[in-house]
Amino acid sequence: MSTATLQAPWASLSIKIDPENPDHHLWNNHGTWWAHYTVHASDYTKRRIRVSLETRSQREARQRRDALLARLEAEGIETI
Repeated sequence: MSTATLQAPWASLSIKIDPENPDHHLWNNHGTWWAHYTVHASDYTKRRIRVSLETRSQREARQRRDALLARLEAEGIETI
């Protein structure tokens, strides 16, 4: 039995901030806003993640996206 543990960061987020586009990482799917981002794992694989923000408000979607990305970073997923 292995006693190895994951060492932080076990993965990194691919987040690109574009000051010209406040809706980066957001898209509207039939009226509901979603966030999307990519996670690069330490084994050189990557996953594209899509999360419903469960709102029809663009302003609320931006706030929820920012909170989501901040929470992921706080949980040990390093942003690159």
